[in-house]
Amino acid sequence: MASRTLAVLAGAGALGLAACRPAPRQAAVAIDPAQLAHFAALPAEMASAVNPVTEAKVALGRALYFDTRLSRDGRLSCNSCHRLDAYGADTGATSVGFRGQHGGRNSPTVYNAAGHFVQFWDGRAPDVETQAKGPILNPVEMAMPDGDAVMRAIAGDSAYGRMFREAFPGEPRPMTYDNLGRAIGAFERRLVTPSRWDRFLAGDTAALTREERAGFVAFTSVGCAGCHNGAYVGGLMYQKAGLVRPWPDTTDHGRMDVTHESGDRMVFKVPSLRNVARTGPYFHNGRVHSLDTAVIMMGRYQLGRELGPDEVQPILAWLRALTGDLPAGVTPPPARTD
Repeated sequence: MASRTLAVLAGAGALGLAACRPAPRQAAVAIDPAQLAHFAALPAEMASAVNPVTEAKVALGRALYFDTRLSRDGRLSCNSCHRLDAYGADTGATSVGFRGQHGGRNSPTVYNAAGHFVQFWDGRAPDVETQAKGPILNPVEMAMPDGDAVMRAIAGDSAYGRMFREAFPGEPRPMTYDNLGRAIGAFERRLVTPSRWDRFLAGDTAALTREERAGFVAFTSVGCAGCHNGAYVGGLMYQKAGLVRPWPDTTDHGRMDVTHESGDRMVFKVPSLRNVARTGPYFHNGRVHSLDTAVIMMGRYQLGRELGPDEVQPILAWLRALTGDLPAGVTPPPARTD
């Protein structure tokens, strides 16, 4: 009995010593520099040669972005569908516009969008300055009849008169609808959200966890980086939805409605994956509410692969690392100018 007790105590002591030893370090996840070469950190500002960003333009653009007077019923603003406190997107599949009408597509985020090569899902606007003017005149969205009506709605506001003059000095008539678009565009060009991924790209190897690094390797290995690359992890090209297998919903013809070319049927701008974990629901119709489902669908319909949990979960971890910090001071609405 005594020998048995000594054996138990000896075993317990051995377990205790084992528990005190440091756990073996997990093997580092090697990332091929050639894979990283297809990505880049976000710029501090998404500059434009034709619309230089100035403090005066940004201040005017921010005021206009939140101003409900730019809508026909005085109830909607740019922020209604692209909520800056919700990572620049809408929480619904589609947004509610004038008289309760719903738009036909999901409202994408405005954060980092000024760096994309075109705007809107179908690419019908070349830049954010042009895009900003579209929803205001769309009868389903903000429903103003024309640009002159928009400017009349704010013409009596003396603060706007001063702000337009400061934003566009030297112009004999600065308070125009085109300048409204330029001001909102300038404001959006500073809506940049750097994340831990940017710190990693800058050389901080500790910025990502082992699982996140493994997720990046999986993301590139399965082929996602073929379309989602660059500083914005997307937003740089068009691609067909259902590239390898037919997309399950073909009611939206995509870019074909703009070009009227049959080859553009189901072609859409590749969305950025920056902040993707915070900007659901997903895809042009907003019908997918979970990010893991979206990843699985991308594998199935775009790559012809059935991704398993051992691939999906690390990819999700890396995608969450793309969630960035919102710029300071942009989310609360500014005081009305009137």
